[in-house]
Amino acid sequence: MSDNHNLLAEQRRSLILDEVRRHGGARVNDLTRKLNVSDMTVRRDLDALARQGVIEKVHGGAVPVAEASTHEPGFEAKSGLELSAKEDIARAAAAMAVPGSAIALSGGTTTYALAHHLLDVPDLTVVTNSTRVADVFHLAQQSGGAGARHPGAAMVVLTGGVRTPSDSLVGPVADQAIRSLHFDVVFLGVHGISVEAGLSTPNLAEAETNRGFVSSARRLVVVADHTKWGTVGLSSFARLDQVDTLVTDAGLAREDREVIAEHLPRLVVAGEPGDPSAERD
Repeated sequence: MSDNHNLLAEQRRSLILDEVRRHGGARVNDLTRKLNVSDMTVRRDLDALARQGVIEKVHGGAVPVAEASTHEPGFEAKSGLELSAKEDIARAAAAMAVPGSAIALSGGTTTYALAHHLLDVPDLTVVTNSTRVADVFHLAQQSGGAGARHPGAAMVVLTGGVRTPSDSLVGPVADQAIRSLHFDVVFLGVHGISVEAGLSTPNLAEAETNRGFVSSARRLVVVADHTKWGTVGLSSFARLDQVDTLVTDAGLAREDREVIAEHLPRLVVAGEPGDPSAERD
């Protein structure tokens, strides 16, 4: 971590969380030196991360929260994490959407960020099991006035189903709807991704719904920030070799990139060479 007085709170907390997770803990005095900020600033950041449930404060520092494989954070809890990374990923992934194509977006905070960028892609047909994602498109349509669908606006289909803590709809109704369709691209958010477990989630019903997305995809694009690498949920729903592209952020360690490159056809690191949004600009 580099010293910088001007780091935003979000950036500092992301760096602190990385430090805690990579080393199994961090001391306040080490963090103040590495971030070049005051003891009080670090303690406030630790308090904020503890409220989000991602670290546990201990005397003199913090340790990572040991999550059970069945633990599923709610949408609000996840929405405050890795904001810059998710925005970068969303911008890069949106550049892969072809006007006039049929796409699917799973639930999650990264696909929620992606939905905002897809508003600029004309004539999409969007199927989602996320109430949050559907709201992005519906609210944008309403802001156009008169409640009428304007030319080029996305046609959005929200599956039915039972709501999860992350505001995704799962279960037999969602599964049947998804498996009956065929998508040019599926953009999939994940709880965890690893070589051994592939793509995984702590929710058994969501795992089955995600299997439907995977089987219905002509091209599968996984959108996941670097903290998802190495995380394993209760249920695996896809192998790594079923993924066509992984879009992640620059926080992914070099050694992890090398491992991923051995197992996936394409790795896109948002903001670095090969980022399709940079090519489009």
